[in-house]
Amino acid sequence: MARPTRAPLITTAFVALAAADLAYFTADGMAIFALPLYVVGPIGGNEAAAGIAFGAFAVSALVLRPIAGRLADQFGRRPLLVGGALLAAGALALTATADSLVVVVALRLLGGVGEAAFFVASFAALADIAPPERMGEALSYNSLGLYLGLALGPPIGEVLLDAGGYAAVWMGAAAVAALAAAIVLIVGETRTTRPVANEPMRIIHRPAIPASLGFLTSLIAMGGLLAFASLHATRTGFENPSVVLLVYGGTVVVCRIAFARVPDRVPSLALGTAALVTIAVGAVVAAAWQQPAGFLVATVVMAVGVAFSTPAFFSAIFATASPSERGIASGTGSAAIDLGLGIGPILLGFVAAPLGIPWAFAVAAAIAGLGAAWTAALARRARTATAA
Repeated sequence: MARPTRAPLITTAFVALAAADLAYFTADGMAIFALPLYVVGPIGGNEAAAGIAFGAFAVSALVLRPIAGRLADQFGRRPLLVGGALLAAGALALTATADSLVVVVALRLLGGVGEAAFFVASFAALADIAPPERMGEALSYNSLGLYLGLALGPPIGEVLLDAGGYAAVWMGAAAVAALAAAIVLIVGETRTTRPVANEPMRIIHRPAIPASLGFLTSLIAMGGLLAFASLHATRTGFENPSVVLLVYGGTVVVCRIAFARVPDRVPSLALGTAALVTIAVGAVVAAAWQQPAGFLVATVVMAVGVAFSTPAFFSAIFATASPSERGIASGTGSAAIDLGLGIGPILLGFVAAPLGIPWAFAVAAAIAGLGAAWTAALARRARTATAA
């Protein structure tokens, strides 16, 4: 008997969307590398200031993501993808002129608006394009653009910093973000349905909230790693501190390619629990082993957990949504990204300033551990409901 053929996944729109994500998040990676060094150096701040600057974008992005999700369902994905990338490019370019923490934070807030529009529309477009039975695999492959960007962005940023100073980094990042807007035009519009006429205006998809809370804890821990990787690598003796973020992004990419089909074969909440436990273990290693080798090991372990957390939790989130609700489901789930990458660096920055960065990693481990317990409880509840 012939095997049933699987619906195609690798299409022109799918590849173009991944390429746009790659460009956008390469710009993000360049900013992630440069921002803490910029704040502690030319701006004259400390670790707490670096955490505030890093997480500030999440304030505006958090407020706007649910609204962006509704707009993506109402008006389509492409306007938000193009507009979000261009707005991010403008904020990055203007950062080259910033001379105070207040200005940097204001520009990060502006960048958060672009982040909200681009990210929400990108995930909604992916859910439109991918066959439902291959959603986990699609998330794994699509996110290669994100993590390749986070892996490649820091070394590119370091090269530009050495060659032309911080202005070169910010202008280079702006150019790459603008490239993302151009690539999006190849994707086209992917929305297939509109919200039902006269349907009440909803910007939160309530069934997605429990899984989003588990996802949030992984992002708080990841936010701490991303915010302080450059500083901690410098202080633990790395000659090229960008190598830590390169290893982080590279590990996620390898895992996403090698295990792309795992999220479709393992229950999503069980996989999310295992991912959170792995992230917690990595954060413990980072706190306890304060040598270059130790930080690299910790980074690899955390990256393995992150490799599975996003496809696991977004598979759980999209499983709660109909096609006409994908935008608001994406907005609700990705709001956890803003909370995590916003609250994480700010909270852990206030721990790191008086106690040191290793203590910040210890707090991150505890938060990821609590998230694992919460997600395991959700998984048990789901199994019980299925059995009944």
